[in-house]
Amino acid sequence: MKVGIISFAHGHAYSYTESLVKIKDVELVGIFDEDQKRGTNAAEAYQTSFFQSYEELLQQKLDAVVVTSENAHHAEHAVAAAKSGAAVLCEKPLAHTIEDAKRIIQVCKEEGVMLQTAFPVRFNQVIKRTKQLIEQGEIGEILAMKGTNRGKNPGGWFNDKELSGGGAVIDHTVHVVDIMRWVTGSEVQEVFAEVDQLFTDTPVDDAGLLTMTFENNVFATLDCSWSRNENFPIWGDVTIEFIGTNGTISADAQAQKLDVFQSNGLEYAYWGDDMDEALVQDFINSVKNKTDPSISGTDGLRALEVAISAYQSAQEKQPVSNSSISTFK
Repeated sequence: MKVGIISFAHGHAYSYTESLVKIKDVELVGIFDEDQKRGTNAAEAYQTSFFQSYEELLQQKLDAVVVTSENAHHAEHAVAAAKSGAAVLCEKPLAHTIEDAKRIIQVCKEEGVMLQTAFPVRFNQVIKRTKQLIEQGEIGEILAMKGTNRGKNPGGWFNDKELSGGGAVIDHTVHVVDIMRWVTGSEVQEVFAEVDQLFTDTPVDDAGLLTMTFENNVFATLDCSWSRNENFPIWGDVTIEFIGTNGTISADAQAQKLDVFQSNGLEYAYWGDDMDEALVQDFINSVKNKTDPSISGTDGLRALEVAISAYQSAQEKQPVSNSSISTFK
């Protein structure tokens, strides 16, 4: 199977590529990156070719493409990949706007290619076991959920709204909301959010608190802030608690690690399962077997809609129905 990577702008490009090169019968044909130095270094590290344009890369008759560019470039790159006939694994959020996300989904459908949104937390064993226990009725009927995805400001293009679409809220809402949707099988109906800039001097939202009501009347809260200091790991944490009629379950997707404190701050030393590797393997299996993706483009769209609704709610200072976000700019 011939695979290409478009952009190493997002840090997940490295873990995804490391996972790809381990898979039997997968050939990493090449890498494109607008940052030539970064792209050349990556190509050398993974012993593949660097292409000066993504158009040239897509001419190599690829079976699949991984898009890990800046959020605002996802649509351009994913659409081009789809039109070349390649299946697409697109980094989250699926896009920086609802319109771009819908365009990606539509073009992939028209071209008959598979589109998968990169939500690796679904492959975390703690999260998978939590879902299994809930489905077995261990805590009864779910009444409420509480989640966190707190990290530090990653810097760079994540602070440029033109490239990212926003700050912490668009970056950290989508992971946990996807898990909430996946476990409950229900969609977010209404969002109320407070969004602010509290932790750094960078003019982008770094604090977000969401309260959500789902269609099945479950309510949930989410802290998606970049609230950790500069000596903390970028991703921080991913936790979720499910409150049911017969008990509660608390899951920590980052618990399989050791906390290593050094003179320059805290580092994580992971010893558990690799959810990025599991995500990439799942994507490759779906492409090989010509099956539907385990995480669709629509899954990516639904999570993005919640983030966009949160921004609208914070601006209007009132709850926002998900059905009204199409009119929000």
